[in-house]
Amino acid sequence: MHADAFPRALYRTQQVRAIEQAATAGGIAAATLMERAATAAWRLLQRRWPQARRINVLAGPGDNGGDGLWLAALARQAGRSVNVCELAPATARSTAAAQARALAQQAGVVLSDAPDSLPDADLHIDALFGIGLSRAPQGLAAQWIAALNAQRAPVLTLDVPSGLDADTGAAPGEAVRATATLSFVAWKRGLFTGRARALCGELVLDPLDLAPAGMPGPDAWLLDPPRLPPRARDAHKGAFGHVLVIGGSQGFAGAARLAGEAALRCGAGLVSLATCAAHAAAIAAQRPELMAHAVESVDQLAPLLARASVLAVGPGLSQSAWAQALLAAALAGGTPLVLDADALNLLARAPRPLPLGCVLTPHPGEAARLLACEAKTIEIDRFDAARALGARYGAVVVLKGAGTLVAAPDGRVEVCPQGNPGMASGGMGDVLTGVIAALLAQGLPAWDAARLGVSLHARAGDAAAARGERGLIASDLFAPLRALVNADE
Repeated sequence: MHADAFPRALYRTQQVRAIEQAATAGGIAAATLMERAATAAWRLLQRRWPQARRINVLAGPGDNGGDGLWLAALARQAGRSVNVCELAPATARSTAAAQARALAQQAGVVLSDAPDSLPDADLHIDALFGIGLSRAPQGLAAQWIAALNAQRAPVLTLDVPSGLDADTGAAPGEAVRATATLSFVAWKRGLFTGRARALCGELVLDPLDLAPAGMPGPDAWLLDPPRLPPRARDAHKGAFGHVLVIGGSQGFAGAARLAGEAALRCGAGLVSLATCAAHAAAIAAQRPELMAHAVESVDQLAPLLARASVLAVGPGLSQSAWAQALLAAALAGGTPLVLDADALNLLARAPRPLPLGCVLTPHPGEAARLLACEAKTIEIDRFDAARALGARYGAVVVLKGAGTLVAAPDGRVEVCPQGNPGMASGGMGDVLTGVIAALLAQGLPAWDAARLGVSLHARAGDAAAARGERGLIASDLFAPLRALVNADE
């Protein structure tokens, strides 16, 4: 995905339907929209797969199937060998889709009525459901999708991979794994998070020449992070904040150290660690720029809290009595903070008011505990879950995962299109915690720190994965993080 070229606005399916209905009410015929969609798909097909001579179209019962039939006609008129597998009988089609079917027949397209198997092809077109399906595909449709995913030829999806919920990014059953997805009118918010990240392939948008002036307000946005201001030439370390990382219980020194070093690499002026006695000396020896303190009690934590401008609580914290006491002390002081890992689990067990300027960074399991539900419920609708967390805790929420979401307490949501599966390794979340804490320490408000932190973290992960996703480790992000945080000034 090439997010830099994307319009940022993300819509729900009902909003996209409203845009289309407004267009037809304004005098643009449904058949005209279908022709525009097919023409856009034909242009992409020629550019992306110029050597594809045998094309197979899977045409569903709705207007998405009509788009596919019209595309089949264009491809056949250009001399390609084209077959259409029709899921629905011709009599069930809308007027515009019936017109597309007639064009395909006239062009000499082979129309196959609900075949049991798919023909061989150089390219398959998924025009089964588009935005018209939010449940699991059934029967022959599910059979076709499974067969499509089992074969090796590329797949071009029209609008939304069939089986993917365009609103949520969830896939409750079989879903098409596309090589490329050509979305029409506007971006659907579900294309950028959850299962969509594995199903959409390359994403391309064609608005079909519909005027943006008539667009409703979007439901969410693609991430547009702010920039840090340039540093004054007479700056000193006190100008860039003091981050205190609280964590690193027995056996988990690495988590606290990763968070602390990430904060240093992203520009915090000072970084201290409050960790258990067994780890402090080793961390100080390995990374002397981190001021590691052995903290066994709240009394020992108090002077560190007094000096800190931002707290990062949770990396390697555990859920012991020691952890509970340190978290309670951190929350009582009113200092802006980032809560991650076991700090979130402890908060779920004993909810309490949070300071202003707080950022929560849960993965789906932690989010489920915070909302007293199951992780699968979070993944069914990540947008609703992120908004619910922000509203319940009065905090900015970073819901991690494929297509990380950043949600504000007022319901604003932005989606990160960067990142890669190589980042699914231990310690990545600890690094993100340190990044966001460093940005808070440098004066960004919680919403901006979370958005920029998520973006930096994901882009650093992509840069580090240039040599391969397998084997990527959290500390590989430090060098690209430093480069990116300076490039963003």
